[in-house]
Amino acid sequence: MASEGKESKPDSQPAATQFTCKDLAASATHQPTDKKLFENLSGAGKVIGVLTSGGDAQGMNAAVRAVVRMGIYVGAKMYFVYEGYQGMVDGGNNIVEVTWECVSSILQVGGTVIGSARCQAFRTREGRLQAAYNLIQKGITNLCVIGGDGSLTGANLFREEWSGLLEELAKAGKIEKEAVKKYAYLNIVGMVGSIDNDFCGTDMTIGTDSALHRIIEVVDAIMTTAQSHQRTFVLEVMGRHCGYLALVSALACGADWVFIPEYPPEEGWEKLLCTKLLENRANKKRLNIIIVAEGAIDIHNKPITSEKVKDLVVKQLGYDTRVTILGHVQRGGTPSAFDRILASRMGVDAVLALLEATADTPACVVSLSGNQSVRLPLMECVHMTQEVQKAMDNCQFAEAVKLRGRSFENNLNTYKLLSQKKPDSELPKSNFNVAIMNVGAPAAGMNAAVRSAVRMGISEGHKMFAVNNGFEGFSKGQIKEITWGGVGGWTGQGGSILGTKRTLPAKYLETIAEQMRIHNINALLVIGGFEAYLGLLELSAAREKYEEFCVPMVMVPATVSNNVPGSDFSIGADTALNTITDTCDRIKQSASGTKRRVFIIETMGGYCGYLASMGGLAAGADVAYIFEEEFDIRELQANVEHLTEKMKTSIQRGLVLRNENCNENYTTDFIYQLYSEEGKGIFDCRKNVLGHMQQGGAPSPFDRNFGTKISAKAVLWLSEKLKESYRKEEGKVFANTDDSVCLLGMRTRKLIFQPVTELKSETDFEHRIPKEQWWLKLRPLMKILAKYKISYDVSDSGQLEHVPGCEIGQIETQTA
Repeated sequence: MASEGKESKPDSQPAATQFTCKDLAASATHQPTDKKLFENLSGAGKVIGVLTSGGDAQGMNAAVRAVVRMGIYVGAKMYFVYEGYQGMVDGGNNIVEVTWECVSSILQVGGTVIGSARCQAFRTREGRLQAAYNLIQKGITNLCVIGGDGSLTGANLFREEWSGLLEELAKAGKIEKEAVKKYAYLNIVGMVGSIDNDFCGTDMTIGTDSALHRIIEVVDAIMTTAQSHQRTFVLEVMGRHCGYLALVSALACGADWVFIPEYPPEEGWEKLLCTKLLENRANKKRLNIIIVAEGAIDIHNKPITSEKVKDLVVKQLGYDTRVTILGHVQRGGTPSAFDRILASRMGVDAVLALLEATADTPACVVSLSGNQSVRLPLMECVHMTQEVQKAMDNCQFAEAVKLRGRSFENNLNTYKLLSQKKPDSELPKSNFNVAIMNVGAPAAGMNAAVRSAVRMGISEGHKMFAVNNGFEGFSKGQIKEITWGGVGGWTGQGGSILGTKRTLPAKYLETIAEQMRIHNINALLVIGGFEAYLGLLELSAAREKYEEFCVPMVMVPATVSNNVPGSDFSIGADTALNTITDTCDRIKQSASGTKRRVFIIETMGGYCGYLASMGGLAAGADVAYIFEEEFDIRELQANVEHLTEKMKTSIQRGLVLRNENCNENYTTDFIYQLYSEEGKGIFDCRKNVLGHMQQGGAPSPFDRNFGTKISAKAVLWLSEKLKESYRKEEGKVFANTDDSVCLLGMRTRKLIFQPVTELKSETDFEHRIPKEQWWLKLRPLMKILAKYKISYDVSDSGQLEHVPGCEIGQIETQTA
């Protein structure tokens, strides 16, 4: 990519580039002294082939790049297998040794640069025999396969047959008998590249997030024309027999109806659909969006097509209705920041898995669970994936949903709760009033979170109140009841419709308490960043003086800085990350064909280096300067020399990211001037301060759905706390324990509620960041992929886990 090119091998770099990040000791959150370091693993003597197979997916190139660079970094020989299994069978120029620079400038490219093809020949033993012969000619006994379940299943069969294939080749005189011993076993590591997200065992497959970006871009565009003409749009999205894309895009855009194969509509759905559309029009909703998965079926396993839905709406209601079939546009375009980071992490871990593999190691697949990269037995995942299809074929749809995994099930349950308002007569009556407010700087996804909270609260029987303009608006009585329809169409809107301010409640405590008394507020949901966290701490501390604050309170983190203690992710950070990545792509492209140039980019984040670090990984930066990882002039000089050496080769562009508060003296201007001076005659410099554009724009699919799900969960928690703390004899709510003021955050693999008072010990209040941050462990990946020598802790890698509910013994029993 722009900041990468032909360089010397890592062990022959000048001493100045032996970058260690202070051994990562100061910033890597107090790692144990017995940690397993990746530099102790050697790839010497290993020969690794990488191929992409099946349908293409955005992010595959990022995975290929990571595999190749990590492999070369550890001293392994790396080969491209062009055109997937077809290239493996054909051999010749389809299997080519690659160098570091071969994967430059591909990170931001969609599809797969090494090609993918369906291969009937590989399905036969003769084809696999020829493929084995071709691999042996190159000494390849390690394969990294990026594809779907069919591609990975084929790879596993190939591995199982390997020794038999070699013996057959030896008998035929095609290879020496010594070769059978020398290349005795084949190791396979898979990465799932598929926009469908239909592979069990991973929360997300490579390409899914990018496909959602394409869908949501189209939906957002369609919404404007649909509103202009009072139209109904039926959108057909991909996914084969998996409804993930349809379901999540329906959540992300607030669709009126979604048809997915795992959850067919009940008998008589035609009438229910028409009734809902009529109600929406009666409530002055000017557009209707219906999303249909390409594999959608009814309860009798008969297809439900987009044309059938359109004909129904036109015939029964006479509405102006259009069909849009998105087709292969969902596979196209540049990969999202999420997919680039996911693919890079998986690619590095795939090489680590191959380095550690033995003859007895089963084929594994590198997966994502929460924010953790995990290794799972390939055939367990394949078995579970096949079981989903069997369940649907047998009309066991509830079982199919369960087998899809917890993430899919949560998405479906959330959609069902938020899409259809029950008649007032069927709603429970809780007699509780719940207030919702935004606090801090605006973050894309806040509106989706508010919409979700309002609708979930109404479903629970509460009266929902919106507070405008944060704590300042609260003190002034800017509070009004908000209805189900009042939040319609909010999911795709950026910023904060409610209005948000950074003001803390301390100086308004008395007036806020008075407003809570006037409006009889029984619970409070605060959606915001570090100020929201501080605000809840102040309200909690004020309970001794003001009884009005003795109610359940919960916070949902929403800030582009991703600096809230107690949560690995915050609403808005993903949108900001995509803005940074997209901007870096454009900036680098602007220098295409010009003389060699280095770009210095300043990102937001306060003292938190999340955006700079993850943006650097997604954009392929050479270095990212952050506050959490101290640096000095010697390190700056080493980085300049590193780039200078690169620019003496065929490389033309470099990329340096700087967090806005990383160092008070080494400012963006200083770094720009330093690079400009030292690069004279070799490269010139340009600088860009991205500023508030990182807070703007339409929210990404991730932020819409994360906001939707986390807010729904927060309101359900409030409902439980309201029931627990209601004093019937006094007719009021009274909650005065630490666990009644919580922050709901994503921690590793799950959402958990944590009392804000307990989070104080985890907080650096001076710099407004958590004391420990998970993403710091990923910092070395950017340096490795930019060809720096660096220490990398791989203690979390290497443990082969099981797919929940699918241990190998169970597979053998079920398949016997």
